[in-house]
Amino acid sequence: MTLDERKQKILQALIKDYISSAEPVGSRTIAKKYDLGVSPATIRNEMADLEDLGYIEQPHTSAGRIPSDRGYRYYVDCLMKKKRLTEEEQKTILSKYKIKVRDIGNVLQVTNNIMSNITNYTSIVLGPQFNQSNLRHVQLVPLDNDKALVVVVTDNGMVQTKMIDLPQTINDIDLQKISQIMNAKLQGLSLEDIKLTLIKEIYSELSKHKHIFNAAIDLIQETLNLNHEDKVYLAGTLNILNQPEFRDIKKVKTLLSLLEQEKVLMEILSDKCTPEEGINVKIGGENTVEGLQNCSTITATYQIDGRVIGSVGVIGPTRMDYEKAVTIVEFMTQHLSLMMRDFYR
Repeated sequence: MTLDERKQKILQALIKDYISSAEPVGSRTIAKKYDLGVSPATIRNEMADLEDLGYIEQPHTSAGRIPSDRGYRYYVDCLMKKKRLTEEEQKTILSKYKIKVRDIGNVLQVTNNIMSNITNYTSIVLGPQFNQSNLRHVQLVPLDNDKALVVVVTDNGMVQTKMIDLPQTINDIDLQKISQIMNAKLQGLSLEDIKLTLIKEIYSELSKHKHIFNAAIDLIQETLNLNHEDKVYLAGTLNILNQPEFRDIKKVKTLLSLLEQEKVLMEILSDKCTPEEGINVKIGGENTVEGLQNCSTITATYQIDGRVIGSVGVIGPTRMDYEKAVTIVEFMTQHLSLMMRDFYR
């Protein structure tokens, strides 16, 4: 049902106060801290109505109230105002991507660390998932100071690079010949197609340059393997201990046990949103994973050209700062989508 404006303002004030204090909120607190233009008695009557409607509840015999799952849901759907990160906050976040931006695993772990550090909740990221890919091209590019860059490109546009040392006896013509031999033997093949017998065959042709071929084949296999690896990254697990809701050691043990199970993390991220739906917020009992009923999860997908390739999310108590968490998850998925688009192209 739709609440009238006064009930909305009181519910919003109660939720904001409870998020910051983790203590049940009374009518006098709302009257003093929030300029609603009504008396504590009026607020008390409205709170009684909100409790009857199931939006707030009384945890014990004190005068204070806390939001129910239904109250949080109404807040997220109808009352919450999206925040925008400041330019300074965006610059700080983007500066953390300066190192190893060509390493997908590093990019995803940095994303995870940023989300957990800023929200102070646990964050999870599901790495990009693709169907089987084939090798399009491998190239050895000579650099200064006796070094070369191995460049591997797959048929879905993924590019991986690796720096290697070169012996002084090798020249640019040798590198070109090695590239030609590897492309002639490996071009168009998938990871499963690159058999040991084929590797031995290339070894025989490149017997003088085994060191270079070893580095190249390692990068080729690593790159092809990335395209169908469902890897889940987790960060900020111990942030749970900072939340007063989890002072109960049994609750902590249950939750930490769940977070150690990759299957559970995949399930949390598996309820994917379409690009039109954007952010997906599940509050308390809405979570289907047993043991997460005291938590809320915020998840979103990142895409390449509208095609979903992975997911990110945060896990925290139902007393979550939804405005902040939703803003961060939304920003990170938008930025991750752009980075993945550039990376795979």
